[in-house]
Order: sequence, then C-alpha cells, then structure tokens
Amino acid sequence: MKKQRLYMISLDAFGAKDLAYARTLPTFKYLLERSALVEKVETVYPSLTYMAHTSIVTGVYPKTHGITNNTYVQPKRKSPDWHWYAKDIKVPSLFDIAHEAGYTIASFLWPVTGRSKAINYNLTEIFANRPWQSQVLISLWSSSPKFVFNLERKFGEMRNGIKQPELDHFLTAGIVDTIHTKNPDLMAIHLVDLDSTRHEFGVDTKEARAAIKRMDDHLNQIITAMKEKGIFEETVLALFGDHYQLDTHTVVRLNQLFKTQGWLKESKAGMIQEWDVLAKGADGSCYIYTKPGVNLADVRNSLEQHSEQIEAIYTQEEAADLGADATCSFLVEAKKGYYFVSDSDGPFLEEISRAETTAFHKGTHGYSPKKENYETTLFISGPGINSNARIPSARLVDEGPTFLHAMGLEFPQAIDGKVLATLFN
Repeated sequence: MKKQRLYMISLDAFGAKDLAYARTLPTFKYLLERSALVEKVETVYPSLTYMAHTSIVTGVYPKTHGITNNTYVQPKRKSPDWHWYAKDIKVPSLFDIAHEAGYTIASFLWPVTGRSKAINYNLTEIFANRPWQSQVLISLWSSSPKFVFNLERKFGEMRNGIKQPELDHFLTAGIVDTIHTKNPDLMAIHLVDLDSTRHEFGVDTKEARAAIKRMDDHLNQIITAMKEKGIFEETVLALFGDHYQLDTHTVVRLNQLFKTQGWLKESKAGMIQEWDVLAKGADGSCYIYTKPGVNLADVRNSLEQHSEQIEAIYTQEEAADLGADATCSFLVEAKKGYYFVSDSDGPFLEEISRAETTAFHKGTHGYSPKKENYETTLFISGPGINSNARIPSARLVDEGPTFLHAMGLEFPQAIDGKVLATLFN
C-alpha cells in the first residue's frame, strides 16, 4: 500500500471568527484559496485542549476516550498533573492505526502523547510539575530522547522554558529540520502561541492578532520546507482549531462555596484535605464530584442560588449525553464572562483586572460547544481533496475519521464521528 502523507496542524484557540483576519495574511490566504473548508466546527465539552486533541485523533467524545479534563482530580495538589501520557487514552488513536500501517510519525507538542509507542519522533507537551524536576529531563524522559536531544542541541537557544512566543519559534525550527532530515509520513503539530496570548490579553486584542500573524509566518516556514523537500503537492495538509476562547471578567471558586457549606476542609496551607463535595474546574465549565451519602438535591440547591454566574446545571446523565465525564454528579456551565477555578483559597468571586498583568485568564475556553460564536474551523488540501468543497458545519469528532480516510485508513472501533465525504473528489 502506498502511504499517503498527512500533516495535521492544530492552531490552538483559533476560531471560525478568526478566518476573516487570517484571509488578510499571505500564508493563510494562499492555503485557504487551495483548501476545502469546513467553516464552523463544533468542539467537545468541556472544550479544553487535551480533551479536544484526543477527540480529534480518536473520533470519539471524552467520556469514551477517557480524557475528560486537562488535569487529574488531585485536590491535595496545588498544581495537579496533566494527562500527558498516551497510556491514559482508552481507545486506539489515529497514531496507533498509522503506526500499524507502517507510517513513520513525528509529533510536536501534540497533547496526550507522552511515551507513545506509536510515534517515532516525539516532542511531548509536558512541563516540570515537581520541584525536583528539570524541564529538559522530563521532556527527554517522556519524548523520543535522541530526537529531542538533537533539537535542543540545534535550536535550544531559541527557547525560553515553555514561554511563548519563543516556544513556537523553537517548535517551527524543529519542524522544518525534521521535514528535511526525517521526512515523516505523518506529522502532528500543535502551535500554542495564540492560546497563551488570548489567556494573557483577551480574545480580540492587538496581541492576539500579532499571534495570528506569527502563526502565519510559522506556516510559511513549514510550507517552504515542504516545497524544498518536494513533498508539498503530494501531502494532505489539514489545519484546524481545537476550541475558541471568550473574554472573562470574574473568577468563580465553587470550592469556597462548598467550604462554607461544610462539604470540604482545608489544611493550614490552603490545600483541600478532605471533601464530600468537590468542584473540579474546567474553566468555562466545572465538574462537581460527590462522595456516597451526599444529598444531591442539597448540592443542586446550593448551585441554583448562583444563577448570576451559572448558566446551566447538568445531571450525571446529561453530562454523559454531552460526551463529558460520566462519573461526575453535576456539570455546570458558566455564563459568559465567568470561569471556574478549582482552588478554595480565596473569595467565591474575584474580579479579573483588565488593566494589569494577572495570574487569571483574560480570555479562556472550556465552555459548552453550543455557546454563541464559539466554533472553531477546519481547512484541508492535497491529494484526493476537492478544493472547492465548502461545508457550513461539522464536529471535532469528524476530523479523525476524515484524516484517516484521506490516508486510506479507518478506525477499527465504533466511533462518534463520521468521514466528511463532501471534502473528497
């Protein structure tokens, strides 16, 4: 079987609303003119990066693939561990299927790929989360060590830890080098600068537009390398967002509320030690977990007192129907402008300063995919793709099946997504 080369480029926090500005930039304009377009793509719920990226490569919703939040439920930890490792995914991924078909795979910061057995050249998205860990060592341990060591040796001076935009500059240099030296059959790329920028400055800001402009330059470098290698015309190139963001003005601490109700206790250091009811934030939404014996009607009643901040309260069954964690007791959705954090150490509501630097997000995600003007997008080009195809809407879970179809492969398991057949000749 002839292997069909595929490059998947995830533009973190790039929304359908960004297309208008993107079309004014040279590389985006060039790509959009030669691509089929799915204008609006519905993300998953809660719409967080790790859940979204795992749904893209599995074709199923979070409750099925097992990544139902970015981080683990670890209330005793100030900084919970993230789902960095591929072993957390409960179903075969696009990487597993391509690997079995003999594909050479390179991955750059694609979430939930740590220590993947399927990926040949892997630079994992991970950070040192313990005082004794070093960023370089944890990256080497979770990734392909020789590959990452060489990237560090060649381009390490471009990087400033995991800070942006330097990290995406380092990433792009590594991608260009990998195209020339490794020429993988499948490339998975995750550009994160825009997401970080929107968290720090807000959604529709001059800083966000500057980040999209930097993204345009990164794409230009990647395409130039593909053309120099002579592989551009024969590669299926898919570019897509994972979620959009919304501006925020207030942080909500539901665990502070639960503390006043006597449902959880803190240590002197302000860490949650014991709990009967626990809020696990997912930014624009929040999971509520309860221990056996808790009266759920009391918990619901407590939440209903805060309708100014909470838009919807979903039961366990409703959360599962939405594709979210089927083990939660409730899933609550924030009203626009509000978002949830997991700590209990601070006021129930805390206003976010727009004027100065803050630890809080001025823009964020995690909200329901049904929120207005919250869709992301997908454009795809290359062999077998009908560049004139235009689809008004699809779902994130449709992307993986569609990408595999472009490669002549398919998922072995039952999936929630479907192949977007209209995109093909």
